[in-house]
Amino acid sequence: MKAKISSYLLPDAPVVETDNYLECPIEDQSEGLRANIYYFNHPEWAEEYLTYCHRSDAFRCRWSAAVGDWNDKVVVDIGCGPGNVYATLQGKPKLIIGVDVAPGSLLLAGKQGYVPLLADATKLPFISEFADVVVLNAALHHCEDMEALLKEAARLVKPGGTIITDHDPQLSAWNYKGFAKLLWNARLYVYKLTGHGFHKTDSQQSWGLACEIHHKPGHGVTKDFFMKTLAPLGFEVNVYPHNHHLGAEVLQGKKGKAEFKYRLGNILSGRNPNADHSALTLMCVAKKRKNKQAA
Repeated sequence: MKAKISSYLLPDAPVVETDNYLECPIEDQSEGLRANIYYFNHPEWAEEYLTYCHRSDAFRCRWSAAVGDWNDKVVVDIGCGPGNVYATLQGKPKLIIGVDVAPGSLLLAGKQGYVPLLADATKLPFISEFADVVVLNAALHHCEDMEALLKEAARLVKPGGTIITDHDPQLSAWNYKGFAKLLWNARLYVYKLTGHGFHKTDSQQSWGLACEIHHKPGHGVTKDFFMKTLAPLGFEVNVYPHNHHLGAEVLQGKKGKAEFKYRLGNILSGRNPNADHSALTLMCVAKKRKNKQAA
């Protein structure tokens, strides 16, 4: 496995090969990072995530439109989990590297066709500007320092290449106020009583929430965050708000309609549920200028 990516590794990168994945040891493990390791290393939970999350036709169409043709290209999927992006999009990249912190998920990603690497996503062992496409799907909000992660991802993109992020909560949509915030805080009890929700057990739910570090009122990404982080690094940045249900139409400025509970949360917070700032997530598609001239 290491031979496949050796030309892209820093000369002194401490990358070792195990039976199932490559590893660049992570020395300082925060509480949030340990939560991500625990959740995505759990074999049943990782398998469920691969099977049910980010596998819809809408996801495939949206991402295919954003990525374009990645056949024969070098792709890096940061926060790849068990391999959802490649499992859904398919195609024939020249190389697709999956970076994550959970061995169990990397084992599944390797079976999808990734070259799996366990590493700190904010301190990757790669040279700069070697990747045609870098993707971060539902990854930024799992990391304490979202800016550091996005900058490190951007470092890998070659001139003319693209970085794509999606499925991170938009701060303005999730920043519930008043009674809406009370309902948000009570949702776990409602899920438990009704039996609804993705997680099957209290333990799975608890660890799932613990690893979503910036998915709470007052947290999340903004258009300004993407612009201020990527534009100075020489990227042309486009940000598309949406509500998860539309495909390529998102890149044409369409948002789709959020579920009733999210619309209600925005109404109770004094916001127009149809506004851009009420959309659940932001997809960022940023292309690096070939002349590398900063904006």
